[in-house]
Amino acid sequence: MRITLPRYLLALCLLFGGITVAEAKQLELERLFADPALSGATPRSLSMAPDGSRVTYLKGKAIDANRLDLWEYHIKDAKHRLLVDADSLVTGLETLSDEEKARRERMRLFASGIISYSWAKNSDALLFPLNGDLYYYQLSSKKAKKLTDTNDFETDATISPTGRYVAFIRQQNLFVLDITTGKETQLTFDGGGNIKNGMAEFVAQEEMGRMTGYWWAPDDSKIAFTRTDESGVAEVVRNEIYADEIKLFNQRYPYTGTANAEIALGVVTLADGNVSWISHGENQDIYLPRVDWTKNSRFLTYQWQSRNQHQLELRLVDLADNKQKVLLTETSKTWLNLHDDLHFLDNDQGFIWASERDGFKHLYLYDFNGKLQRQLTQGDWIVDELDAVNEKQGLVFFTGRKDTPLERHLYQVSLQGGQSKRLSETGFDHALVMAKDGSSFIDSFSSVSAPNRVALRGLTGEVLTWLEPNSLDNLHPLTPYHADLHPPRFGTIAAEDGQTMHYRMFEPATFEPNKQYPVIVSVYGGPHAQRVTNSWSPRDLYLHYLVQQGYLVFQLDNRGSYNRGKVFEDAIYKKLGVAEIADQIKGVEYLRSLPYVDAKHIGIYGHSYGGYMAIMAMFKAGDYFAAGVSGAPVTDWALYDTHYTERYLGHPQQNAQGYTDSAVFPYVDGLKGDLLIYHGMADDNVLFTHSTKLYKQLQDKGLLFDMINYPGSKHSMFGQPVQTHLHKSITQFFNRHLK
Repeated sequence: MRITLPRYLLALCLLFGGITVAEAKQLELERLFADPALSGATPRSLSMAPDGSRVTYLKGKAIDANRLDLWEYHIKDAKHRLLVDADSLVTGLETLSDEEKARRERMRLFASGIISYSWAKNSDALLFPLNGDLYYYQLSSKKAKKLTDTNDFETDATISPTGRYVAFIRQQNLFVLDITTGKETQLTFDGGGNIKNGMAEFVAQEEMGRMTGYWWAPDDSKIAFTRTDESGVAEVVRNEIYADEIKLFNQRYPYTGTANAEIALGVVTLADGNVSWISHGENQDIYLPRVDWTKNSRFLTYQWQSRNQHQLELRLVDLADNKQKVLLTETSKTWLNLHDDLHFLDNDQGFIWASERDGFKHLYLYDFNGKLQRQLTQGDWIVDELDAVNEKQGLVFFTGRKDTPLERHLYQVSLQGGQSKRLSETGFDHALVMAKDGSSFIDSFSSVSAPNRVALRGLTGEVLTWLEPNSLDNLHPLTPYHADLHPPRFGTIAAEDGQTMHYRMFEPATFEPNKQYPVIVSVYGGPHAQRVTNSWSPRDLYLHYLVQQGYLVFQLDNRGSYNRGKVFEDAIYKKLGVAEIADQIKGVEYLRSLPYVDAKHIGIYGHSYGGYMAIMAMFKAGDYFAAGVSGAPVTDWALYDTHYTERYLGHPQQNAQGYTDSAVFPYVDGLKGDLLIYHGMADDNVLFTHSTKLYKQLQDKGLLFDMINYPGSKHSMFGQPVQTHLHKSITQFFNRHLK
């Protein structure tokens, strides 16, 4: 399929907020990363109270966009108001533990103040962590109560389902606190050193999307938790280089092919502190990616995943006698993607589960014994997420891509099966927060030409209220620039195996068909990511900036990328950097077919997996790319972690040649063009070693290249000064070599 936004649409925007195209301001690079954000106001951590009475969200202060307060929109009163001012609780520099700093980096949380919160089930209170302590805010009194006041750090706090307790982690042990009496009870006692109770291990946080290691029973009587033993994991000394010091960390890091942490699953009873351990078999070399309670606190489920990630079992434990049974088993010849789409029906009548068994992620209904009742959705498209279930009405609500892979939409389908019905407006990409009963939803939506807006909607799509209209009026920071931001053109290209790949081309508003333009290919190209969508992203403003500097910018989602189905992903199995580079070459061949493209001046730029792709393109496809910029690249997959790397390459002992062929080093002699590599010197995800190892090989071979290393920067390269300097450097590099 093909979606095209023709140039004549520009005429509709000639008069925009009183600014014509001729008068529109050009983007300034320094302004891209300054406050207020050009994309406008963006509420964070949107949540709906369990009773549906109000919406809460985090919002930056007027004087500091990264200092967050808690706000609410009260639906009955139809008013926005400040609920909790972070400065009323803690002022000054916040102190965080190293564990919490690492956790926030993996969650991509780069702010201070109130950075997370959770609702009590009856909607009368909120809990949030701040400066290592816990605060409990009661709506009736409009006051926050400080629950903990210690020199230790309390992290990963949650309110129990009935609202009586708060659970948290302190010194690698699990605690509960009675909110009424303030009494603390320690539930585990051997935490410390290599033993962590109730905490997600490194690969669970970084690669499985599991940020916690404990789970409340629905009736508050018990907590399931993991006990992680890292003593078998190799200890490495990792350095973080800052401007004025070098910090050394002894870290247990599970390099691919080496031992993982051993995980035990237990259930502790609050009444007496007794722990029942749940056996998951003699084989300890496995993963426990998910744990969930049914609606009945007697039954606990956990997902057992084999080390090679080819098999996943959903297991049910009857805590009355600790007996287990396997409800279902998923298998794959390549790998199984994890998901959070498990929903147990009331009274243990059954459950809904997502599976990619037919090549596309869809929803299935099972009875409580694990017998398949029916497939709820089907077709050559994917379900993104199960959002809500209304059992009284017999309706299931989910986001998916039935209409186009370029846009997420909200759909409903009957529990009896049948055709699904789209509930959201086409022409936009939608991210949703559903009311628990599916009666309304918070809709964060955008397109390539419209920054994100947030509305509270009813199920017919009507706007009940605007939570953030983000209107492009005369006060909006983007308005002076917007008229000259031409939306990208969409299209498709066939891969070598005939599969359809989608692309976007950013072109200037004042396009000159008789001119030849240099092109920059903006790439990520790795698993679990999609760049070609009809959505607004603040990072795309830099692509618009490059267009205004005289470039065309091209993006292609090659095979291996997400939201296109499992067959589209599987092309990369056991050989990274092969199908992806072949597909990007297809993209360049398409570019070369365009009369207005300067075929001799095509560059490539990417970060993380995109940095790996940029280097592989420069080394393996030097005849296609004249210059490349690689940020924080993986260069040797043997230096990356178990769960991610083995998912795609397998175990090194079974695929040694695949690891060698997927590294960048065998292809170094293919470098023909100009190469810039940059890396954060405190990166704890893609370690700085990836770049230094490549620096040494390039230098030993006498191959010239440019490098920029950023002291103190992590993988995300967060911060306005770093981002400004980085993008100035990238722009000047391309200007030197592509113009």
